[in-house]
Amino acid sequence: MTDRYVSPLSERYASKEMQYIFSPDKKFRTWRRLWIALAETEKELGLNITQEQIDELKAHADDINYDVAREREKLVRHDVMSHVYAYGVQCPGAKGIIHLGATSCYVGDNTDIIIMTEALGLVRRKLLNVISLIAGFADKYKSLPTLAFTHFQPAQPTTVGKRATLWINEFMLDLEELDFVLSNMKLLGSKGTTGTQASFLELFDGDDEKIDKIDPMIAKKMGFKECFPVSGQTYSRKVDTRVANVLAGIAASAHKFSNDIRLLQHLKEIEEPFEKNQIGSSAMAYKRNPMRSERIASLSRYVMIEALNPAITSASQWFERTLDDSANKRLSIPEAFLAIDGVLDLCLNVVDGLVVYDKVIGKHLRSELPFMATENIMMDAVKAGGDRQELHERIRELSMEAGANVKQNGGDNDLLDRIAADPEFNLSKDELMKAMDPGKYTGRAVRQVEMYLKDVVNPVLDENKDVLGIHADINV
Repeated sequence: MTDRYVSPLSERYASKEMQYIFSPDKKFRTWRRLWIALAETEKELGLNITQEQIDELKAHADDINYDVAREREKLVRHDVMSHVYAYGVQCPGAKGIIHLGATSCYVGDNTDIIIMTEALGLVRRKLLNVISLIAGFADKYKSLPTLAFTHFQPAQPTTVGKRATLWINEFMLDLEELDFVLSNMKLLGSKGTTGTQASFLELFDGDDEKIDKIDPMIAKKMGFKECFPVSGQTYSRKVDTRVANVLAGIAASAHKFSNDIRLLQHLKEIEEPFEKNQIGSSAMAYKRNPMRSERIASLSRYVMIEALNPAITSASQWFERTLDDSANKRLSIPEAFLAIDGVLDLCLNVVDGLVVYDKVIGKHLRSELPFMATENIMMDAVKAGGDRQELHERIRELSMEAGANVKQNGGDNDLLDRIAADPEFNLSKDELMKAMDPGKYTGRAVRQVEMYLKDVVNPVLDENKDVLGIHADINV
């Protein structure tokens, strides 16, 4: 379609799997499953519903007559009642008991919970795969020293693998939040127009014991542990806020990761994958832009901002329900999921193809290492008979001179030459070079990587090994 707007999230970024979860077909099939669950429950609790009626409903659970529903909606302007009518056309023997005692939110809200739960499951699988790929990267490069930065200024060295554990840690925090929210997803159940179940009181002649069983039975049939114990007509819109905040947290972690990759690519130390025929710039043919990482940042910002919608909607609800949530939910929740799905696919693609330029990393580290080695050099000079306080002042002066040579003259860092030429230190250039082993300055980075992967990450990956192995192809 070239004559109307189509969301880039479906055309360019989100996977087909996530798109189907939020498709009309998924929604309306779930409505029919819920109507079957309600009818079965009411039959099992003693209402005059026959097995033949249940069987008829099940026979048409998936072959939805969309044309009939569309025509009916033009007439009645109500989507739920249009589909109740269409289902009844296919199931004439059961049409009288479809949606019995329920309100529109029975199918609408329960379906929203079911769909969000399934979508969170897909997000979880992809998040675990991102963690797994970065963990492999961290282990591979755990011993490769690299220049670390604070304030994007050169700082004490770390290792490439240790830096990667910082990315993992962000995503692991997101996984904890996601698992908490997933474990607390509950159905609305069937509560009626204001949440009082008044219609069921009528249907079951005031039999509270039977009515108490309705929600648990529906929950079990739909694969949930329980329903919310109280509600108005709808489940609390705070649930949507919870879900959106989890997605926003993942987006924030992905954004931080992508920013680091973009900065490293500028330094020519690490690059995201760049395909053989990929064009970096229409004008500058030599360019290799980090466009995938930039897209991660771009979509992540969208997800983070999208989390405001459910929060404001939750705060704006009146009493037992209003309808100012509906149009907003139709946009904010699916779009946030489609966007984070695209983000995670991009993360999978980038991590899977990261290119590490160890010689450039070493060159950058060597250019700054003399400054970082000054404390060790000073201790060696003291051992050779020097005065600690005088040597400290002299190193400070020589460091300023070497820094000026780099910044003002565009020269190399010649601090070691200056120290070797200064008789106060009584150290040769060869002796000074012994202090230039980068491994001496990375602290416990290697062990931290090993212990973090062994004690924290790998147990989680082992528990979820059946969902690992996902690789993502991106559309553009």
